[in-house]
Amino acid sequence: MDFTAYWQYTDIVTKFLFFSLLVLSIASWVIGLLRIYYSKQQKNKVADELTQAVNAQHTSLVSLSSTERKTVVEQTLMQEIGRVRFEGEKGMAVLGTTAAIAPFIGLFGTVWGIFHALHNIGETGQAGLGQVAGPVGEALIMTGLGLAVAIPAVIFYNIGLRINRKTMFAAHDTAYGLLGATAKGINAQEPTQTISAQSAKQVSAQTNNNSLNTSTANS
Repeated sequence: MDFTAYWQYTDIVTKFLFFSLLVLSIASWVIGLLRIYYSKQQKNKVADELTQAVNAQHTSLVSLSSTERKTVVEQTLMQEIGRVRFEGEKGMAVLGTTAAIAPFIGLFGTVWGIFHALHNIGETGQAGLGQVAGPVGEALIMTGLGLAVAIPAVIFYNIGLRINRKTMFAAHDTAYGLLGATAKGINAQEPTQTISAQSAKQVSAQTNNNSLNTSTANS
């Protein structure tokens, strides 16, 4: 297939659709790679960020009652988890939109290219198989370009979505551990102490094991 020959008889509509797919392709590759990189970075440091956010409230928690301490910690964790979710969703809309509309842009380009080719053939009066098959076959390149743009966008979107789910799981797991560590300090009627991410994970794991043992005993 001679793309140069096809490009010569394309009109402004086909050229606009081609460059639209080109822009979408560049955007999806750049955003997709950056999204995967930053999502992995966020997944690795989300536990430390939540722990630091809770520890930053250490001074203000000392003078509060047990109920107020728990409320402040819960609000802090909810705020931080919301921020993590917002950061993880950046760029995902572009990937999802590209994956959804790129095949249709390519299909529309093919339909328009076939119409344009048949219109030119009708004007010249040459309607042989050779005159029809060539332009129509070359017009199908737009469908291929649409799929070539959409497929990487879908892959990047699914990978980013999977990493974000792991990040949110780690965030919630850490949050439960921090709440458990805070509750232990409250029950002992001690001032809230600085909590490490490791201790929060240990408390969370211990809480999960206790819940599992209770469910087994009840069975």
